[in-house]
Amino acid sequence: MLVLAALGLAVALAWLGPMDAAASAHAQAGLKRALATFAAARALNAAISVAKGTELSVAPAGLGVTLTPGQVLDPVDDLVEQFSSLMLMASVAFGIEIALIRMGAHWLVAAMLTAIAVAWAWRAWRGQPRLAWLDRLVVAALLVRFAMPLVVLGSEAGFRLFLEGDYAAGQAAIESSGREIDARAAPSAVPKGEESIADRLKGWWSRAPDVGQKIDELKAVAGRAIEHVVRLIVVFLLQTLVVPLLLLWALVRLGKGLVAPGGRAGSGT
Repeated sequence: MLVLAALGLAVALAWLGPMDAAASAHAQAGLKRALATFAAARALNAAISVAKGTELSVAPAGLGVTLTPGQVLDPVDDLVEQFSSLMLMASVAFGIEIALIRMGAHWLVAAMLTAIAVAWAWRAWRGQPRLAWLDRLVVAALLVRFAMPLVVLGSEAGFRLFLEGDYAAGQAAIESSGREIDARAAPSAVPKGEESIADRLKGWWSRAPDVGQKIDELKAVAGRAIEHVVRLIVVFLLQTLVVPLLLLWALVRLGKGLVAPGGRAGSGT
């Protein structure tokens, strides 16, 4: 009777879909976070590219020398390019989650689950022996209908509990790093809206009395960016790949355990 009651509750949830709206909202929020981080990564990459290509002409001891101090940002530039590609893939992963939630919430899936559940319940009510293939069909239908909402809700819960702080700090850091590199020059006579980033960087370098100090400042910006980029990579890999796969594996293992010989659902003939 308990199994029949649980199966009836599952059918009701399949039609009412209370988890679908919450899971879809969380997936949409994750997609917005991924897109915001992707945009920040592209902005940081653009600022670094401009800084790398900026040349500075100095004349120590009367000898003209051309320097490209922005080349110290080359290692972080490669990392940020890879990071932006990863963020694009994370955005795609959230989009796939949203699509799978909508597919599982379709009335045809609920109707399929209802039909299978009615067939299983009818045999159980009449005391007929259980059929192994019908048990497996019930579990498969439940997974198709509820696995993705449960995975998304579990992944979002893990994000809120353990990863949200790292995400907020990392997002703020890469945004500030891009602005810091972009604003290395003080305002000049040319209106800022009409002055290119390269011109402002050249002006900043030419007014710098100590080029070594400025290079150290760029290294410091790059170091902070690398640390937070790595943290963000961990956050999004956990939320879009590691945790969902672990939760899905756990649900599948639970389903197999229910229909395995000696399991709760029994084997039948």
